[in-house]
Amino acid sequence: SHDLQEPLRMVTGFLKLLEKQYKDNLDEASSKYIHFAVDGAERMKKLILDLLEYSRVSTNKELVSNVNMNEVLKDVLQIMDARIKEIPCTIRFNQLPTLKAASRTQMFQLLQNLIGNALKYHSDPPCEIEIEATEQELDWLFKIKDNGIGFDPQFAERVFVIFQRLHNKSEYSGTGIGLSICKKIVERHGGKIWAVSEKGKGSTFYFSLTK
Repeated sequence: SHDLQEPLRMVTGFLKLLEKQYKDNLDEASSKYIHFAVDGAERMKKLILDLLEYSRVSTNKELVSNVNMNEVLKDVLQIMDARIKEIPCTIRFNQLPTLKAASRTQMFQLLQNLIGNALKYHSDPPCEIEIEATEQELDWLFKIKDNGIGFDPQFAERVFVIFQRLHNKSEYSGTGIGLSICKKIVERHGGKIWAVSEKGKGSTFYFSLTK
């Protein structure tokens, strides 16, 4: 990751230096080209960092601790508090379980990515997100439902494929890795993840985790 980022830092640094040094002599087109190049380098850096997170899911061996999902959710909502208030969005949730053998770090990542996704693709107010967990015979079934923009049901599996994006990057930021990380985390914990959605009518993400 460090080796890949170093050339990008150099490219970005020199482009910014070039812009600063010659800003009075650059025409509008030249300034725009420099902006595109810097933006491309920044997106590449984000991609590298997200790929690093994706690879870490497999290398992280911590799967032995009890994880209180209520506490994890509380931490996630605290981190996202400013964004939630900015939209604004109402988030409702019921009592969540304590998992007996899980990675707290990865459970945080999982909820952060799924809730973050719901916030990113929100529709016009009122924005609403519901988080629930239902006990089943062998596992817990979690549900994160939103009333956002949704997507065509034919893409329900594609959203979990790495680098797949359903929306233009100029409209919605991101690298298309977030949901792939969620899938990898859930499967590493012996569960499954899937989505039900309809364009313009919100999305519901389900995932199962062993008791």
